[in-house]
Amino acid sequence: MDKRTFLKGGMALTGMALIEPSFTADAENLNRFTSNPQLETLGPEGWQGTPLDGSGRFRNQNFPFVPSFSSVLKWKSGSNPLAKEKASDVWKPELKADGDFLSRKDDCLVWLGHASFFVRMDGIQMLIDPVFGKATVVKRMQGSPYPAEIWKNLDYLLISHDHRDHCDVPSLEKLARQNPEVKVLSGLGMKKLLSGIFPDSKIEVAGWYQKFNSRMPEIWFMPSRHWSRRGLTDTNSRLWGGFYIAGPKRIYFMGDSGYDQHFAGIPGLHPEADLALMGIGAYCPEWFMHPSHMKPEDSWQAFLDLKAGKMLPMHFGTFDLSDEPASEPLRRLQNIGGTDRLLLPGIGETNWL
Repeated sequence: MDKRTFLKGGMALTGMALIEPSFTADAENLNRFTSNPQLETLGPEGWQGTPLDGSGRFRNQNFPFVPSFSSVLKWKSGSNPLAKEKASDVWKPELKADGDFLSRKDDCLVWLGHASFFVRMDGIQMLIDPVFGKATVVKRMQGSPYPAEIWKNLDYLLISHDHRDHCDVPSLEKLARQNPEVKVLSGLGMKKLLSGIFPDSKIEVAGWYQKFNSRMPEIWFMPSRHWSRRGLTDTNSRLWGGFYIAGPKRIYFMGDSGYDQHFAGIPGLHPEADLALMGIGAYCPEWFMHPSHMKPEDSWQAFLDLKAGKMLPMHFGTFDLSDEPASEPLRRLQNIGGTDRLLLPGIGETNWL
């Protein structure tokens, strides 16, 4: 095809078994690439698979990034020029736990704070990056709008990457007990972490630009510019990414990402999304955060690159992850994005699709 590469490898999956990645090598530059050979791939022209570095760990397409502990120490030991403003900023997103989606079966989306969402589409129910508690060593500024106990009869759990503010083991364990048949969709390399919670037969992993074997709606794993780590020695051993969900409505969830070219490439592969869920927080100090998160101006540009209908900002106002004041990300976004293309729900508020 002119501008994209379409592949379908291997036989159909039996159930939802987790597949170890296959590897190919580019003899000219010795780059390595990986994918799930049993999933469809629809990537840009010349796409060979998700890239790996020389040690076999995942890397970003254009900006390889391995965060160092020395950089974290430099950030934490330095001064924050916004410290006074941040200390006086007590704003947090409004909690609007209306519960309307519980009494109706219509298609809907509910922001649960940070990067957590409930989506119902064509009767299929899914949670994205569910985190019900603290999840990290940092302060949680706004609580979860609903108790974990309400999340039953789920069809899918979508986990974008292994960071604890997106992949919270206690939350996942609760969901596994309440939803024994739920299928878990995530990126390559997540097997060991997730199989300790869910049966292998219920887990499916994908490389970038690959389609999960889901019933409708279609769910694709899309690239992001980020990194992964849960311990001291596992940096970039699990893949990070976002999701493109295509049913009666099309929803793009960017995951965690710095600004990169992949946003502009998505409309050439899939119909333009009706709604883009875009991170706007955790960007200060920029010298440290910009490889993996976006300031509001960059997030708005990424949204324009996507050519999506509306933007719902996320990844702000829930966890105290960075140096900017709590209300700054949304204020900056509203200054450049206006209101006609922004969807700004309260946490827990039902948005009918």
